Amino acid sequence: MLRIKHDGELGLVSAGPVSSNGNEPVSIAVHGRLVYVANAGNGASNYTGFTLGHDGRLQPLAGSTFSLPDGSTPGDVLFNGSGTSLVGMRVGTSLIDSFVVGDDGRLTAAPASPFAAQGPGPFGSEFRPTDGDQLFVSNAHGGTEAGTVSAFSVADDGTLSSISALPFADHQTAPCWVEISHDGRYLFAVNTVSSSISRYEIADSGSLELLGSTPFNKTGTGAEDARLDPDGDTLWVVETGAGAVSGLRVHRGALSELPSSPTPLPSGAKAFGIVVT
Repeated sequence: MLRIKHDGELGLVSAGPVSSNGNEPVSIAVHGRLVYVANAGNGASNYTGFTLGHDGRLQPLAGSTFSLPDGSTPGDVLFNGSGTSLVGMRVGTSLIDSFVVGDDGRLTAAPASPFAAQGPGPFGSEFRPTDGDQLFVSNAHGGTEAGTVSAFSVADDGTLSSISALPFADHQTAPCWVEISHDGRYLFAVNTVSSSISRYEIADSGSLELLGSTPFNKTGTGAEDARLDPDGDTLWVVETGAGAVSGLRVHRGALSELPSSPTPLPSGAKAFGIVVT
């Protein structure tokens, strides 16, 4: 846990690092004072909960750990907007865990959870900002130009139902991260191997229509995590292979890379995730 000081400097919370209850924490979900971590690594793969104190300290939530089988390779873990649902991706076995979050912060697995993903390697995931009962998941391991995005509805008991019988093709390779416009109308899938971003329009029902793909100015850049700025006008993308961050202007479902993009990171930096405030 780090505290952000008034001048923007970061400092460790006095209690210091807290065990994630696993060997390899890979993803964190936060809603209010409730925190869940996805731990990868055989022998200690799980989701574990914590409470966040006003002093910035994390306290393990007793009875919150949900163990996963070896080989699951968990990835994204995230809450819906109201904090009543939590989902987690099992990238290695192409399954999706879905839970109802109780008033005490502990998880109850949905009937029939985990659910089969519609494609291999469910990776990036996002709840629709304007409808917390709709979940979108990118399927990254389909092969060359065979990436897809799936859409699910989430019932009150956590049950996932596919909105379409088939996932929605993006005709690109390895869609790994997804980001949805603040108004809930457009979805952007970052294709790591293709170095492009697929653009979809989202219907009220949650069905997706592919609008096209926007390539980056540089090829082979290993684009990864992406986040919109608070105004929703610019999409910022980490390009790990290029050691840079790219910015793309957003106009409805269209993207255009900024003239100043990409911006190089400090030499030797291996950026992976990104947050925009």
